[in-house]
Amino acid sequence: MNQIEGVILDWAGTAVDFGCFAPVNVFVDIFKHAGIEVTMEEARGPMGMLKIDHIRAMLSVPRVSSLWEEKYGRAFNEEDVKKLYAEFEPALMASLSEYTNPIPGVIDTVEVLRSKGLKIGSTTGYTRSMMEVVISGAKAKGYGPDHVVTPDDTDSYGRPYPYMIYRNMEQLKLPAAWKVVKVGDTTSDIKEGVQAGVWSVGVAVGSSEMGLNEEEYQALSKSEKEAAIAKTNQVFMQHGADFTIETMTELPSLIERINGLLAEGRRPGCVK
Repeated sequence: MNQIEGVILDWAGTAVDFGCFAPVNVFVDIFKHAGIEVTMEEARGPMGMLKIDHIRAMLSVPRVSSLWEEKYGRAFNEEDVKKLYAEFEPALMASLSEYTNPIPGVIDTVEVLRSKGLKIGSTTGYTRSMMEVVISGAKAKGYGPDHVVTPDDTDSYGRPYPYMIYRNMEQLKLPAAWKVVKVGDTTSDIKEGVQAGVWSVGVAVGSSEMGLNEEEYQALSKSEKEAAIAKTNQVFMQHGADFTIETMTELPSLIERINGLLAEGRRPGCVK
């Protein structure tokens, strides 16, 4: 039948860690230790990528590159990337267990999807050792997908490459890309889905793209929430998302809508 058979979820900012704060705080700290003050926006920009690639991307931002050259008298090199990553990994591991709370609505949504026979995969920018902490913490709180793929499983070809999605499809026996929905909270997630040929969906509330923790988001007025969601959704659509949702609770109804499009012969990338 022409229906969605699998959903592949990102982890931090999509399924757990509202606002995706575990890595961003560490990125800011390691650059500060190197004498470079980066903004939260610069730290979040490459979010969703393999973390060493994320550091490389941050160093490539023109303002950050200029600050590096001013401080060290030369452009950054690969040794600098490796040195920063060597600081990043243990710092993240030390705090990661504190950022494994499922985002509100995720557990119930996954239960609804499973009741409809859908398989639940996942991709991440974290390494396998990092994910061991996250998987354990999330499972203890009631969340766990059917399969987890990290960049370690794809020879470090993380997002925006599509290979982690393909590994999920292989393991979960999902027969066609157009029968799969990928949900994420960063532009890297969206690009990953687009390049894999699956339906690519951005989730706004709790996302790294929005960049607010749960308390900050709830403190907004109704109009401020609407504006933040609209701004986030616009970014996702500009990077190729097929759809956006405010929260994960909207995913089951969106999948029903996609099933209707599939019945009409529509495919990912054809709804704009």
